[in-house]
Amino acid sequence: MDYTAENFSRHLNTKFKVKVESGEPVELELVEVEVRKSQSDEEASMERFSTFFHGPANSFLPQHTYDLVHPEMGEMQIFLVPLGQDHKGITYEAVFNRFKGD
Repeated sequence: MDYTAENFSRHLNTKFKVKVESGEPVELELVEVEVRKSQSDEEASMERFSTFFHGPANSFLPQHTYDLVHPEMGEMQIFLVPLGQDHKGITYEAVFNRFKGD
């Protein structure tokens, strides 16, 4: 799997299933991909971005590395952090820092 902002951006507003030990998978929707520009004191060959997912309010996922499955992107392991809850459900973030071209 090529974890790039471009690849995730192609799948905005699509569903990912999160495998959980307690039973049925939890469905998350990819709602945003935010690219962070490199600062002058940072390694220029790095790509830094975050992905944001919305999940149901009744299935809280604590900060952890999860197995996610997407129909086109396949299976991947991603560290998710819950950011908060609103009327839409719970928002999660995954942060990526990678060398471009890797």
